[in-house]
Order: sequence, then structure tokens, then C-alpha cells
Amino acid sequence: MPTPEARLHTLGLTLPPPPAPLGTYVPFRRAGNLLFLSGVGPRMDDGGFIAGQVGNDITVAQAIEAARQCGLNLLTNIRAATGTLDAVDTVLKVFGMVNAVAGFGDHPKVIDGCTDLFVAIFGDAGRPARSAVGMGSLPRNIAVEIEAIVLLRD
Repeated sequence: MPTPEARLHTLGLTLPPPPAPLGTYVPFRRAGNLLFLSGVGPRMDDGGFIAGQVGNDITVAQAIEAARQCGLNLLTNIRAATGTLDAVDTVLKVFGMVNAVAGFGDHPKVIDGCTDLFVAIFGDAGRPARSAVGMGSLPRNIAVEIEAIVLLRD
């Protein structure tokens, strides 16, 4: 069975460089075999963000791509914390926030952009418990913010 690092390569994906925190926090904290990942936005390789409110400025398809970009940024932070994606046993929990207009109801579909990526990389171990909620705004008007908790191998 291919490793997560091998799957990443097979999918032709390159992880973005680790971002510098935008406030007084760290990108991750490890407690035993648990890795707590701070929320990340859809930061692109050039340092810009996918911004806008779903249903107003951007489409659902663009928001799904933003969630996928958040997933890539979370993978970057996992690798920064552990040295390799192969250290992941299970993605336990994902909490996704979608910057959306009132009445928007496809938050789970948007956050699938991240969790579908995790399943592609980690197989069934990438299928987390999950929350997908709407927000009236997010920092810097980003479209999506996602945080995660990961169980690491012994």
C-alpha cells in the first residue's frame, strides 16, 4: 500500500512553504501522539489568499478549491511538525468555517474540498469526524478557514 508521501507524489501535488503565523499563536502543538493544527486559510504559493464570501463574491466551486488549498496548507504544517506525512496514523477531527451569506446551506460540500484531499492522501485514515459551519466573516475576508487534530503513529 502506498504511503501518504508516495500518494502525494503520485497525485502530482507539491506542498506550499510553511506560512508565518499572522498573530500570537503557533501553527501546531503536539501532545503525546496528538497533533493539534491551528486554523489555516486558503493561502496560495504566492502569499495571496482565496478571499470572498460564498454566495456573494465567489462560487461554491471556488470555495471548494479554497478548502482544498486549506488542506494543502494543513499538510504543510503536519510535515513541518513531524518531518513526513507518513507519521500520520489518522486524521481525527476537522473543523471547517465557511465565509458565506446568510441562508447558505452547502457548508459540508465546501469542506469536502479539504477532506476529499485527506482521503486521497491517507486513504480511509483521512476520513475525519468533522464540523462544517458558516461564518458571517473570516480574517482578511478569506473564503474558508480549517483546523484539524491528527493522531500520529508511535
